[in-house]
Amino acid sequence: MKALVTGATGFVGGAVARALIRAGVNVRVLIRSNSDFKNLSGLSVERVEGDLRDPVSLRSALTGCHHLYHVAAHYALWAKDPAIFYDVNVTGTRNMLSAARQAGVERTVYCSTIGAIGLPPGGGLGSEETPVSLDQMAGHYKRSKYLAEQEALKFAQEGLPVVIVNPSAPVGAGDVRPTPTGQVIVDFMKGRMPAYIETGMNIVDVEDVATGHLLAMEKGRQGERYILGCKNLMLREVFDILSSLTGVKAPSLRLPRWTVLPLAYVNEWMANVTGQPPRIPLEGVKMAKYRMHYDCGKAIRELGIPQTPPEAALEKAVRWFRSHGYA
Repeated sequence: MKALVTGATGFVGGAVARALIRAGVNVRVLIRSNSDFKNLSGLSVERVEGDLRDPVSLRSALTGCHHLYHVAAHYALWAKDPAIFYDVNVTGTRNMLSAARQAGVERTVYCSTIGAIGLPPGGGLGSEETPVSLDQMAGHYKRSKYLAEQEALKFAQEGLPVVIVNPSAPVGAGDVRPTPTGQVIVDFMKGRMPAYIETGMNIVDVEDVATGHLLAMEKGRQGERYILGCKNLMLREVFDILSSLTGVKAPSLRLPRWTVLPLAYVNEWMANVTGQPPRIPLEGVKMAKYRMHYDCGKAIRELGIPQTPPEAALEKAVRWFRSHGYA
């Protein structure tokens, strides 16, 4: 059995590749020539060069593969040219799934995001069935991933055996860039969090997310979405856990969102001028008004995704960031 993994140089994709190797699967990874290969170090994988924007390279990469795990995406809260979100996440997904159909791939798992899942307007837990529309997507990343998910659903409706997974906020080892959630952990460890805006998130161990991909390949229903998450926490609770793990004092000053929003707009303007990522991402501040809490029951019932406690997942992240010189 051979599987192609896209995005294997990244956080979630790297975890998926490692999980597949442990399961005895022959793994091929799609890489770009300028990729950072740290997450592939020591892994017995076949590397093939390609780009989601180059359909010919995708068809070549899929030759001989039975399964496809499409994890690659442009994941950021800012880009000087927002077109990259749509070129990679939307057009790239369409290209990838079209190539999978042409190559006769038996099954595909498409990695979406929790941001594409709706939240009840009156509060409460979001689920795979919560109504949502493009108008409710804040920022180019979420909008592009929502549109990419619509592409995956269209391919499923046309007969392609594709299952969609929606990871919440993964934490753990291997967050090389790091992701926006990982950056919060690094900033906390460095004492760069004098204040915070309260918000809610769903924390999940990245290894459980990887296992969820394999379980979705095995048990997931075609065209269905599965939230790969664990425990709903407020940001203050995450800081309290991090404080107990690191000895760093959790910030006590809670700022109203409206006081930070003007600074975020200025930061965004400066980033567009200098080309350097903003220290206060505007999209992150906008998203903070939503309590991103979800019902993960469907993936637990139908797939059997593990539920590692967030304390253990955050401890793995802290240990990995420390050992790799991030903090």
